[in-house]
Amino acid sequence: MLRSRRKFLNEAIYLSGGVVMVKPFFNSLLADKNEKKLTILHTNDTHSRIDPFPLNDAKYPGLGGVVRRATAISNIRSQEENILLLDAGDIFQGTPYFNRYGGVLEMKLMTELGYDAATMGNHDFDAGIKGFLNAKKYADFPFLCANYDFTNTELAGKTKSSQVFTKNGIKIGVFGVGVELDGLVSKSKFEDTVYLDPIAIAQQEVNNLKKKKCDLIICLSHLGFDYEDKTRASDINLAKNTQGIHLIIGGHTHTFLSEPLVVKNSSGENVLINQVGWAGLQLGRVDFTFGKRIFTKHEIVHI
Repeated sequence: MLRSRRKFLNEAIYLSGGVVMVKPFFNSLLADKNEKKLTILHTNDTHSRIDPFPLNDAKYPGLGGVVRRATAISNIRSQEENILLLDAGDIFQGTPYFNRYGGVLEMKLMTELGYDAATMGNHDFDAGIKGFLNAKKYADFPFLCANYDFTNTELAGKTKSSQVFTKNGIKIGVFGVGVELDGLVSKSKFEDTVYLDPIAIAQQEVNNLKKKKCDLIICLSHLGFDYEDKTRASDINLAKNTQGIHLIIGGHTHTFLSEPLVVKNSSGENVLINQVGWAGLQLGRVDFTFGKRIFTKHEIVHI
């Protein structure tokens, strides 16, 4: 399988005798002096792409597909102990599989792949709230949707705003935010879902996760990477106008990033933003090594 490895850091990279040494990305001091490694794997906008693209496809001949993604994930799991597998939404819509099975197949396959959490994208409403709930029965992982208020819908109590995972003593807080549905999705599909300001809600979620003593805070965002209208909610605006998020895993705009973008938050601290295009063509990977400081490295796995 073709892999392009990219090591990155916003600070200087030093080369010595062929060995790459990077300065710490985050300056957080941890109580435990023993190094612990955490691997974050992620996808976004897979859009019901179960099979690889056809061999005669003009752009992606033979690429992608759930089987190849499963192989890539399995290979990484055989090498790493502490892994979180996350998705940033738009699981549904794009191939006849969705038209035939209404999202059930996608949920079953994600469960088989061992996803830990996902957020909802606008296309995940395409079967309506009842359709999403029917498919969700086959998802053995939570959907994290902090800025969608489902109180007056059948989704009330069926999603979470955030979840804390613990891996080898490392506490990871994960929450999700989604794009404005009005104008993208028919009202009959999202019904009485109330959209809340994602940036304000994100800060509330971060504050709550900090109270839970999380070592790392991740946002699953289906806001979109960036827009010409710089006032519009996006991953970049989310990073700039909050504090406490370490990693934003993005979706919606189908943006292929060769490496995560580094953005300063409202306190001048670093935030990573990553997104891996669409259709399951890539699997994102960010490794965090916790010791006296947090070190990171990054890889894009081409499926």
